[in-house]
Amino acid sequence: MASSPPSSPLPHLLVFPYPAQGHMLPLLDLTHFLASYGFTITILVTPKNLPILQPLLSAHPLVQTLVLPFPSVPDLPPGVENVKDIGGQGNVPIMVALRQLQDPVLEWFKSHPSPPSAIISDFFLGWTESLARKLQIPRVTFYSSGAWVVDILDYCWRHIQSEDFRKSPVKHMTELPNSPSFTNQDLPEFVTTYEDSDPQWQTIRSDWFETRTCWAGVFNTFEALEHDYLDYFRKLNNGGSVFGVGPLSLIHSHSPPADSSSDEILKWLDGCPDDSVLYVSFGSQKQLNQQQMEALASGLEKSGIRFVWVVKTIHQTVGGSDGIPTGFEDRVSDRGIVVRRWAPQVAILNHPAVGGFLSHCGWNSVLESLVSGIPIFGWGMEGDQLMNSKILVDHVGVAVQVCHGENSVPDSDQLGKVIAGSFNSDELRAKAKALSKAVVEAAGPNGSSVRDLQEFANKLASLPQPSN
Repeated sequence: MASSPPSSPLPHLLVFPYPAQGHMLPLLDLTHFLASYGFTITILVTPKNLPILQPLLSAHPLVQTLVLPFPSVPDLPPGVENVKDIGGQGNVPIMVALRQLQDPVLEWFKSHPSPPSAIISDFFLGWTESLARKLQIPRVTFYSSGAWVVDILDYCWRHIQSEDFRKSPVKHMTELPNSPSFTNQDLPEFVTTYEDSDPQWQTIRSDWFETRTCWAGVFNTFEALEHDYLDYFRKLNNGGSVFGVGPLSLIHSHSPPADSSSDEILKWLDGCPDDSVLYVSFGSQKQLNQQQMEALASGLEKSGIRFVWVVKTIHQTVGGSDGIPTGFEDRVSDRGIVVRRWAPQVAILNHPAVGGFLSHCGWNSVLESLVSGIPIFGWGMEGDQLMNSKILVDHVGVAVQVCHGENSVPDSDQLGKVIAGSFNSDELRAKAKALSKAVVEAAGPNGSSVRDLQEFANKLASLPQPSN
């Protein structure tokens, strides 16, 4: 998808992903584009995250890696280097730990014969803005989430020190596009747990404001979905360069090749009518507890809808049970399958038989659903998922909420009724199909995301070589 690269040598870029699957994969897709364009690239990772880079490194042998030991901090168990190994509660200590890499990066930069002309780093790594200033090079912030989430988080960080804001049961964000309102249950945990006296929270808040002073911001989103939110962010960033280049998964697929077990799933779907199957998956991190598993199983059974349920990340009980109620699979064997392994999510969502996605509303899953043109049945668990779910229901109109919160347990009768009642909604399906057309156009020839990618590449290509 990259245009023909310029004949003159292009700058060296240092890419620094945040170690969480939902953050790393889209940034690696962007890196694939930049490598194809002709940039010299070094990717900074810690040892246990190096295998995630293997597909990219195989495709682009000239891409280099800077592997630095993961810093030790008291709040992280030894050996944890990725959020998937500890869950969402590990974000703050991981963010704080990675700040300790500043000096090793400085030393590497100063000793490099041809050091980078820019840093492209995740928005959870705000301290890299001050690092870039020390190196006298620009920093690009990569936003793996949607622009609406970033605007909402920015509002919260600007008001978090206000006692009225923290105590208010509903936050009316009238200055944001569409004037959304959120309860504490809709927002990330920091809104209710932030303490001015906690040095870690002070550091994270400071890093947030550092991250928005960047030379350029790149979002894994597209104009037709988030034009107003991208424009709002441009105002926050004093009109700075902001690019909507998503969905990056359409530019370079990071899905592993299908295997025989995934072929079985697709073959099963081949035998189902169009738009008749609900796909159920909660991503690579979130684990359901036993109560949630039983309620979800019961709700699916009562809905009468065909389904594919991926349960590879569920809670493991003491007895070794995977949480599926005894007899459930036998009772639904004529219309549902339970998958206890990796499943080819993109291929499943794009199968004609699939007509809905019961999702945790992680941003990558949201984009994949929008590309497929199918409605979302939202069960946001934590972080941006909660905000995504609410915006998709209230303002975009391509989703219905079936549950909300990582500790919530749905009423199985109500869950079954919501799924059955909304699954064939003509209004939901029409909005999802229209948005699918818009996203495919954005990522197609002359689409808004392709134009922004080209403009971003041109901006990077104009950078001078720094002196170390």
